[in-house]
Amino acid sequence: MNHDLVTQLQQTPRKQIEVVAAIITDHNKIFATQRGYGEFKDGWEFPGGKMEAGEMPQQALKREIREELDTEINVGELIETVEYDYPAFHLTMHCFLCTVKSGNLVLKEHEAARWLAREELNSVDWLPADLGLIERLRAQAW
Repeated sequence: MNHDLVTQLQQTPRKQIEVVAAIITDHNKIFATQRGYGEFKDGWEFPGGKMEAGEMPQQALKREIREELDTEINVGELIETVEYDYPAFHLTMHCFLCTVKSGNLVLKEHEAARWLAREELNSVDWLPADLGLIERLRAQAW
């Protein structure tokens, strides 16, 4: 590969994606979902999705959970903002502790879901951006 092309590729800005994720808790368990579509199909993640222009993260999270899981949530504290470089894009993921306000967590876009106790958090194949958060959640009270 010629030097100019390498330099150009290194200077090309990486696509930026900003999302929100709900760490839905119920007593001593956390709700995890398995992706049913896309490049990361079958990987486990916290439900959520992309923020729309002008949306606050908490608003986006309530909207996404209503759309994906037909459920209303209470959004609590921001646990962490994860920055992760995937090969094709840079992900910024705002992760909030949440509880169910109303609804039954109906899977509209995911293949599967599980309530995981602290000792079960490593029992699913998490997406790369979620892995660091899992270790933090194992050590934190929720």
